[in-house]
Amino acid sequence: MTNEFDRLVDIIKRLRAPNGCPWDRKQTLYSLKQNVIEEVFEFIDALDRKDIENIKEELGDMLLHVVFHAVIAQEEGLFSLNDVISCISEKLIRRHPHVFGDAEVDSVDEVLKNWDEIKKTEKHNKKEHYLDDVPKALPPIERAYKLQKKASKVGFDFNDADECFVKAEEEFDELKDALKTQDKNKIEHEMGDLLFSIINLSRFVDINPSESLRKASLRFENRFNCMEDKLKSSSVELEDANLKTMDEFWDECKKIK
Repeated sequence: MTNEFDRLVDIIKRLRAPNGCPWDRKQTLYSLKQNVIEEVFEFIDALDRKDIENIKEELGDMLLHVVFHAVIAQEEGLFSLNDVISCISEKLIRRHPHVFGDAEVDSVDEVLKNWDEIKKTEKHNKKEHYLDDVPKALPPIERAYKLQKKASKVGFDFNDADECFVKAEEEFDELKDALKTQDKNKIEHEMGDLLFSIINLSRFVDINPSESLRKASLRFENRFNCMEDKLKSSSVELEDANLKTMDEFWDECKKIK
């Protein structure tokens, strides 16, 4: 594996060389941000489909970005690939004292508690506010979930799922009132509050909101495709179909998708 890893590093260095690829040479440490995000979601999509070959390929694409960024950083004298590897190795050892030290734990909860306590002692992670280490670049659902989860660790939380449900109902009523005003800013505000409360509810019933929405979107896509196929079998183009016919086929597809 070492030989293959070294080969990847050499390939990227060659691409970045004066006689390499113009596109690769043009990239900076900050220009590939969107590409990294897209690769992560492509990897998640492969996981959802349990497509082993694609999972392997997407892991390679993510590894490419790790090495690519490290090579660029080394060119600029910021840090090296070895620094990156050393950093994560030391972090893993430091945050697993029950494996690499004398600490003892009896559960996953204790492991996570120790992880958070150790993280607090790491000087470079100290922030002005408690929630500052929840990345602002996270997708909105993931960020809301993490903000709520982190706040709950200091006791700022509902008591149970029933309280979350009541709050969601309150937010839904406030959204209905906002819709009557036709004030877009007010509607947006209340829509956000409702979504935030639904994410809170999902956390209390131990359902990952992103995973739940991802599966709902996949069901919608599969059923819509099924409906479209049924329309085509009836010699009806999607654009020409009326809502009644689409609803009938949709109901049929719900039974099988």
